[in-house]
Amino acid sequence: MTNHPLLARCLAVGLLWLSPSLATGQAATIEQERIARFARLALACATQEYPNLIHHTMDSDDQIGAPRQLTPSFYGCYDWHSAVHGHWLLARAARLHPQADFATDARAVLAQNLRADKLLSEAAYLSHPLRQGFERPYGLAWLLQLAAELDEWDDPQARQWRLALRPLEQIAVERLSSWIPKLHYPIRIGEHSQTAFAFGLIWDYANRANNQVLRSIIEDAGNRFYRNDRQCPLNYEPSGHDFLSPCLAEADFMRRLLAPSEFAEWLSGFAPNLNDKGALPVGVVTDRADGKLAHIDGLNISRAWMLEGIVSGLPADDPRVAALTELARQHADSGLAGVSDEHYAGGHWLGSFALYLLSKRGLPSD
Repeated sequence: MTNHPLLARCLAVGLLWLSPSLATGQAATIEQERIARFARLALACATQEYPNLIHHTMDSDDQIGAPRQLTPSFYGCYDWHSAVHGHWLLARAARLHPQADFATDARAVLAQNLRADKLLSEAAYLSHPLRQGFERPYGLAWLLQLAAELDEWDDPQARQWRLALRPLEQIAVERLSSWIPKLHYPIRIGEHSQTAFAFGLIWDYANRANNQVLRSIIEDAGNRFYRNDRQCPLNYEPSGHDFLSPCLAEADFMRRLLAPSEFAEWLSGFAPNLNDKGALPVGVVTDRADGKLAHIDGLNISRAWMLEGIVSGLPADDPRVAALTELARQHADSGLAGVSDEHYAGGHWLGSFALYLLSKRGLPSD
């Protein structure tokens, strides 16, 4: 083989042109290697109790306890919601790649933590009257995504875990169904409390579960909060700790509610400059060892899948498709480069966002 770099590149391109299946096979291998890396991140933290950030409301000394005692299923990965979507990652990765090396380990962790007795303890914890707002809406929305993932997995073990999850799932549905109609204003921040992102996850769950009541609640909220929105201030994004885009999350949710022609018209009023060059630059991460500053890697990843979602909601011939697709690619490249085990600040949760993007979760073909 030649040592001339330009000639070697030309030969490589020529080989791929002669054999497109080779390029496809290489891409599939790279994707599987990435997913294996993300699964290892979740495996490493699912049963790692410390460090731990507890959001724990209590009314007596009797309720003091270690994380594994308070929430025995979802006590790892630094905080409750990260543990929940870490288990979602393991379930999705093992379902989509059952023969992969990590699948056996993923099943073992799921079997250990999604036991009926542990999940009943989780349900009892959430049922406490002082915890009405616990993990609302972000953690509860991810819990429903975990339920949906298990529901889609045609596997005897997964069916056991799905059944064991039902008491906790029911509490989440009841809490959200009670809270959302009382919510008079949307929550537009770029972190956990944001409503638009949670509504997207909940909507997808409601469709999978055929829960028409919950679906109706989410549709009503979307129309109340977002249908008449115009001129979303993209130039105000991102805030320094964002891992979700307020503007893109809203658009990604509304494409679920509207027909393509309606959505295209709505998007023109909501984000008229979205596909302009420089309107949405890739977020800059200055310190991946800082948990809050590392949020920007998650922002770039979630922006990527939200842009893909927006494209999927537009008519195929919409002139914005090409520019938004390229913008999604730029954000994906930057965000995925930051997913590693070098810093626990990002390593405990970014794998879930990465798999959501790479596995096209939430898109119509999913």
